[in-house]
Amino acid sequence: MRLRVEFTTEPFDLEEAPAHAVAAREVIQRAQLDAVDVGPFGNTAEGEAGRVLAAVAALLRDSLESGATRVSLQVNVIGEETP
Repeated sequence: MRLRVEFTTEPFDLEEAPAHAVAAREVIQRAQLDAVDVGPFGNTAEGEAGRVLAAVAALLRDSLESGATRVSLQVNVIGEETP
């Protein structure tokens, strides 16, 4: 199964990326996922379910430890027909 994760961390800082956003992006970039797209207002990545789920766990841990007060994420199954 393949999954797509989309996430943001808060609080936002329009001047520079906060430590929690950097931590979350580093997790995703190290996770050996496909189609990684990081941006100032949202981030996405796709990959095999086990890798995505492991990355999500690390993303939550690292971003919260780095000062995030909120992490919004969505995980979708991709590449398969869903009812």
